[in-house]
Amino acid sequence: MNSYIVKRIVLFIPTLILASLLIFVIMRSLPGDVVTVILSGSGEGVVSLEAKEALREELGLNKPLIKQYLTWAQSFLTGGFGGRSLENREPISSIIYRQAPVTLLLTFYSLVISICISTPLGVYSALRKGSITDIFTRLTSLIGLAFPNMWMALIIILLLLLLFGWSPPVIYSSPGSDIWLHVQIVILPALIIGWEQSSHMIRVVRSNMLDILGKEYIVTARSKGLTEISVIIRHAVPNVLIPTLTMTGLQAGSLITGVVVLETIFGLPGLGRGLIQAALVRDYPVIQTIVTVIIMISLFINLLVDILYKKADPRLYNLD
Repeated sequence: MNSYIVKRIVLFIPTLILASLLIFVIMRSLPGDVVTVILSGSGEGVVSLEAKEALREELGLNKPLIKQYLTWAQSFLTGGFGGRSLENREPISSIIYRQAPVTLLLTFYSLVISICISTPLGVYSALRKGSITDIFTRLTSLIGLAFPNMWMALIIILLLLLLFGWSPPVIYSSPGSDIWLHVQIVILPALIIGWEQSSHMIRVVRSNMLDILGKEYIVTARSKGLTEISVIIRHAVPNVLIPTLTMTGLQAGSLITGVVVLETIFGLPGLGRGLIQAALVRDYPVIQTIVTVIIMISLFINLLVDILYKKADPRLYNLD
C-alpha cells in the first residue's frame, strides 16, 4: 500500500509541471498587459513608455520567459507559492492561505452531500424498479444532468429574491467565527454542486445495484434464510460502493470546476473568485499558482479515492 501511494504521489510532479507550463504559455499568448492595467488604474492619465518600461523591469517582466517561469517554480517549491502578485505586490502565499480553505470546505461539503444523496437513492431506486419513486428519482437526476450548475444557481437566487425577499449573505464567515452565517452562505452552492454530482452517481449506483441483485451470491444469501435487509446491507451495498468510488474519482475535475464557478456567483472568497480577479488584470503569477493549486486538490481527491478503492477491494490492485 505504501509503495502504491508513493508511486501516485511521484506522478503528481510531471502533471503539475505540464499544467503550470501550459497555463504559463496560454497567459503569455493572450492579448493585454498587466503593466498597462496597473498604470491605467493608478489615475495618471496618459502613461509614458518610460513609465511602462520601469514598471516592467520592477516586476521582472522584462526577463526572458524561461527565467520568469523558473523564478516562479522556485518560489512555488520553496513555499512562497510563486512570489508576489504583480497587481498589488501581496505575497501569493497569503492569497492562497486566505482563499484555499474556502474552496476546500465547499468541495468537502459538496462531496459529502453528493455521496449521501446518491448512494441511498440509487439503492432504493433499484429496489423499487419501475415504481413512482424510481421514476421520480431518475427524472430528478436527469434534470440535474441537463441544467448547468451556473444556470441553476442564478435561477435559485432569483426565485429566493422574488418569492421570499432573501438572498445568501455577501460577507463570508468561517465556521469558527459564525457557524450559522457560514451555513447560510455555503448551503446553496454546496447543494447545487452536490445535486449535479449525485445526478451522475445515482444512475451508476442504480445500474450496479440492479446488476448485483441478480448475482448468484445474492441468491445464495437469500436461500440461507437471511432477511432482505441483511442481504442488501451486508452483501449488495458494499459491492455498490466500489463503482461509486470510481465515479467520485472521475468527477473530481468537474467537482472542482463547479466549486470555482459557484464561488464567483455566490461571492465566496475562494480560489475561484481569486482566479477570476487575477485573470481580469493579467496577474500571471497568481493565475499560475491558483491553477496549480486547484490541480493539486483534484489530484489529491483522486489519490484519496484510489486509496479507498483499494481498501474496499484489495484484489483490484496488485501494485505493492
